Order: sequence, then structure tokens, then C-alpha cells
Amino acid sequence: MSHNPLLTLRDKITALDKQLLQLIAQRRELSTQVVNTKIKANIPVRDIERERLLVKTLIEEGNQFSLDELFVKRLYQIIIEDSVLLQQRILQQQLNQNAVKSAKIAFLGPKGSYSHSAMRRYAANHFDHIEESSCSSFKDIFESVDKGLVDYGVVPIENSSSGSINEVYDLLQKTNLHIIGEISLFIDHCILANNQASLAKIETVYSHPQPFQQCTNFIDKYPNWKIIYCDSTSSAMQTVVDLNQDNVAAIGNKDGGELYGLQVLEHNFANQKENITRFIILSREAIEVSQQISAKTTILMKTGQQAGALVDALLVLRNHNIVITKLESRPIHGNPWEEMFYVDLQGNIESVVMQQALKELSSITLFTKVLGCYPSDNVTQ
Repeated sequence: MSHNPLLTLRDKITALDKQLLQLIAQRRELSTQVVNTKIKANIPVRDIERERLLVKTLIEEGNQFSLDELFVKRLYQIIIEDSVLLQQRILQQQLNQNAVKSAKIAFLGPKGSYSHSAMRRYAANHFDHIEESSCSSFKDIFESVDKGLVDYGVVPIENSSSGSINEVYDLLQKTNLHIIGEISLFIDHCILANNQASLAKIETVYSHPQPFQQCTNFIDKYPNWKIIYCDSTSSAMQTVVDLNQDNVAAIGNKDGGELYGLQVLEHNFANQKENITRFIILSREAIEVSQQISAKTTILMKTGQQAGALVDALLVLRNHNIVITKLESRPIHGNPWEEMFYVDLQGNIESVVMQQALKELSSITLFTKVLGCYPSDNVTQ
């Protein structure tokens, strides 16, 4: 039996991969030691200039080994992001020492939905054990958390392609719940079907309205497809499984497809290649956020209807050098032509600057409410 040189090479690559994982684990351990030192010295977790210099140096180092600059940059952005988020979690755990190690978390749709994936990613970073609670609507998630049936709820609030999730914003207008976290999930839409299917055979496609909105360019290539809306991507996948026909498909994510035993016929076809959905975490209780980490504060405000009322409110934030990362308006139900404004701000609610700005806002607006202060999930520079 002749020796296969390909097997030898593959064995060497596997051995190197194991070494890479060991080195990454060692680097994470050093990050833990770093944050413990920062806690004692009260030093901020982020040192953006050092991070940029590190990436620049590594790119130059990579050039000596003929490694692509973009590859090196992306690789270390991921590693740095992991390090920053790890350090943030350690700080938050020390600050909120009464935080539970297990939790029941609500999400939209059956298992396999994007909300399910986001919930699992958040839970993996914060709890040792979780109990999953599937809900059929955003309203059910809010009510489950509010009534104490679950500890937390995970809901999408905006997508980089299709924009804001208006229903969630409307529910935030009435709730007493607090936003305690956020998580951004890269969305890779897939055409999922049974093993006998092919794109040429597909006649009917099931999914939640959002994926259809985000993939119009791709869907327009198949004008013969019948589009059917479902309450979630996971229920769309379940429908395809139940029908068990080779002319039907669902738009969903790869992980969900594997869960339902469906094959991927096509993927990564959203109108915008950088398709990201931002989720927020809801709780009955607010959390304290360390001053050493990047934080966001989300507020809800209603201004008067006189000319320049919104501008005056925004000028308060500018005068205090507070960066606005999101401004969203929604109509107030029952009050025609009146609007409520949702504003995401960079900064900690406990900072002197933020307290001063909120005090000024309260004096010139008809209503101002803090929906939550939480660690920022966006650490990419």
C-alpha cells in the first residue's frame, strides 16, 4: 500500500492548529491577569491607541512572512475583540457580584432562529447554565420578563440592512424593563431545503418578513418563487421539514438548518454583505456598569412641539460632548402627530457628565426616561 503524502501534510496542519489553539488560550489567560491588574490600578480596559499600534506592528511583522495585510488585520481584530469582551465580563462580574450563574432566557421563535443564536451567544458569556424559553411574539417576551416567568429576554432592535424593528421600539415605550446588554450578530442568510432539493426545483420560499426585505436583490432573480411569510425563520424551517417536498425552501441560518436537518443551497446573498443585527437584553432590574469599560446609555424622551424643540435637546448632548450613536423616533399611540425619541448615547449613566446632561434634558423636555445603561458590544475600531 503506497504512502499518501497528503495525509502526512494534513497531520502536520492539524498539529499546528492544536498549537494555535493552545497559544490563543494562553493569550486569554494573560488577558485575565491584565484586567486584574487594571482593576487594582483603576485603569480603563480599552487602550485604543495601543491596539492600533499593535495591529500596525503585526501587519508589518506579517509582511515578512508574506501574510496578507487584510488577513492579519481581521485576525487580530477578532483576537483583540475577544480580549476586550473577556476583560469587560470579568469587571462586570466583580461589580455585580450578586449576578446569578444560571438563568431562564426568552427569545423569539422556536430553536434555530437568529434570536435563538443571539441568546445562546450572550448566555455563553454570562451564565454557567441556562433554560431556554421560546416565545411566539416580541410582546410575549416582554411580558414573560415583566411577570417573572423568565429572568431575561433577548430581542432584535435594528438591522444594518433593513433598519429598526419598530415593534420592539413601540414596546420599549410602555415597559418598566431595563436594557442591561447588547449583542451584535452577523447574519448569513441561507436557502435551506431537504436533501433532494436544488435551486432549480424551488417554487415556494418561507421566512420571516425581515430576511425577505434584506435579500430583495437575490430574490428578484427568481420571479417564479412564491413568497410566504412566517412568524420566525425557525418556524419557516419547521414548515419545510413538515412538508418534506423538494420544491419548497426556507431562508434562515446555517445553524438552524443543521438543527432541522436541512441542506444549504445558497448563502451570503443579502443586499448588504455586512449584514448585522443588533439585539438587546431585557431584565426587571438594572445593572451597574464599571467606569473602566465602554458603556452605552439608552434614553427615551418627548419634546415639546414648538419649533426647534428636538434641536435644543440634542444641543444639550453636544455641549456635554456626548456622542449619539442612534436616534429613532416613533409615534405615540393615542396621541396623533406626537412622537417619542429613542437615543443611544456613548457613556456611563453614573458619570458626572451624563448626570449633568440628563438633568438639563429633564428641564427642557416634557418627559425623559433612562431605559438602561449597559456594556457596549461594539469594540471594533
